[in-house]
Amino acid sequence: MIRDVLAEDAPRLCAIYNHYVQQTDIAFETQPLSCDAMAGRVAAITPGLPWLVFCEQERVLGYAFAAPWREQAAYGHSAESAIYLDPAARGRNLGTQLYRGLLARLRNQGVHTVLAGIALPNGPSIRLHQKLGFRKVAHFSQIGCKQDRWIDVSYWQITLGRGLPGDHHHNHNGLPPAG
Repeated sequence: MIRDVLAEDAPRLCAIYNHYVQQTDIAFETQPLSCDAMAGRVAAITPGLPWLVFCEQERVLGYAFAAPWREQAAYGHSAESAIYLDPAARGRNLGTQLYRGLLARLRNQGVHTVLAGIALPNGPSIRLHQKLGFRKVAHFSQIGCKQDRWIDVSYWQITLGRGLPGDHHHNHNGLPPAG
């Protein structure tokens, strides 16, 4: 089941995220995140953009969220997305379901463009983003350093197809009405 994040989910989100912090180069934190810090991130982002969790028997198995891409007003219809799954839940299509839910929510909120950064190498994340219609738009070489090695990051983009803000002559796909 996909639902909105709750404040009480913070410890579970923290446990999922800290796996990636401690065991991989995927998350760019170098020290584990505290539950209070995770709760602060949830509280800071969720008023304007979605933060969703995938639950099975009331246990959070993964989460996806969107954050503002940049602060300037002209970027107001763009967001950056991220997704993290419990490693034991991978390979069950949960990430696809969760990400589709996030993209649908963003589209309904009027977000036009979604960007996602992927630390490399990360084949599973690249395949997920390609499956959902993202396309690679940038590659930054040696932009991060973790565990004494340089890490490349690629950026992926999807246009959700919203028309221009205030343009009432377009449907939900951003296309002129048929006929």
